[in-house]
Amino acid sequence: MNAIIDHQQEWMRSEEEFFAPSSYGAIDLLLDKYQKDRARILEISDQIGEDDCIKHFIEGNSDRDRRWSAHSIGKLFSADGAIAHLNSDYWAQALALTDVVNCMPQDRKNEWFAQIHEQKCPDFEESTVKATIETLLSSRSKFFAERVDGIFRSLSGEHVTNSPMGFRKRMIISGIFSFYVETSRSGYIDDLRIVIAKFMGRGEPDFGSTNDAIRIARRRHGEWIKLDGGALKLRVYLKGTAHLEVHPDMAWRLNCVLAHLYPNAIPSEFRKKPVKKAKDIELIQKPLPFAVLRTLHDYAKHLKGKVIDHPIGISKTDKRFVNAQTLLVLESIGGVRQENGSYRFDYDPRDVIDDIVTNGCVPDHVSHQYYPSPENIAAGAIEMAEIGPNDLCLEPSAGQGGLADFMPKERTHCIEISSLHCKILE
Repeated sequence: MNAIIDHQQEWMRSEEEFFAPSSYGAIDLLLDKYQKDRARILEISDQIGEDDCIKHFIEGNSDRDRRWSAHSIGKLFSADGAIAHLNSDYWAQALALTDVVNCMPQDRKNEWFAQIHEQKCPDFEESTVKATIETLLSSRSKFFAERVDGIFRSLSGEHVTNSPMGFRKRMIISGIFSFYVETSRSGYIDDLRIVIAKFMGRGEPDFGSTNDAIRIARRRHGEWIKLDGGALKLRVYLKGTAHLEVHPDMAWRLNCVLAHLYPNAIPSEFRKKPVKKAKDIELIQKPLPFAVLRTLHDYAKHLKGKVIDHPIGISKTDKRFVNAQTLLVLESIGGVRQENGSYRFDYDPRDVIDDIVTNGCVPDHVSHQYYPSPENIAAGAIEMAEIGPNDLCLEPSAGQGGLADFMPKERTHCIEISSLHCKILE
């Protein structure tokens, strides 16, 4: 909680780091290719559109159940439709050259994707393209407020739990899940997580992690799933409705942003900082980095029964720190590294890993939970206990011997419930 920014002006002014091209070289190459493709489309349309012989190629080589009739050839080779598709295709490529789409609130994403899908994008001309990209890249601070506003507007108007005056602790968003996760709706939950991460001083979750959390919550439908250290809880029902519960501190900060956007619309009671009551308000834990959680999720894809058959070092991230921290998490929940690099458990860890991926924290109680003692701490503990070479010692929860390594080995008895850890101790 001490990482949470206390003054709304600070987090309204703060700007996140994100990738943008250092020059417009890639955009220029795209513009050149666009002009060549556009010229070729116009050429083809002029040459083929009025050629009666083309109908024989169309009629003779098309699927007999779905073929173009002779009178449709002019429409098939119409330059207008081809240019509209060309514009949409190149705008999508231009946006992909930066991560500007990831910085957009869900409402803006929906608008852009609709334009591209419906082929209603403007011509891909240099002045328009560069001006649009510059505007989007310079709007990241504005996007933060838009995210909060979009989240509030996405709340279901059919449920009395949602208040038209501001954010409450409990919120409901409909249409999150049908046969699959509805990205245009789940994006609002992703926006909420991004805003909360900003409040907590964390990096942003990637979009896929939010959809993963929704799938987990629906698989465990009706059950509250903790996200982001307890700052947010999620419950998904079979009909696709998502119930959200935010920490009171987070609801208050969200309302502060709304009040900044609509000074006269948010009642004072929604802008008051909540009075903390230890017995009523659950503390927010400090979650693991999102990169570690993503890597842990990737490892869990290789889970077969009680074994994660995934060699060390094979990860989507090449950061050694992230990989090392992920392996420490596996060890902390009872995983034991095998010679081939896989991790074996005494129990099926799937639900535990799901909890860690969504909540971001190692749970307090896990079967055979294992907290390895760092060497310096273990040595310090033995020194403080004044254990000498002639003492008779008992290590009642020995794990893999982190403390026992510093005890007199011939006079030390280890007790451990995990059979896998016992083999290491032997």
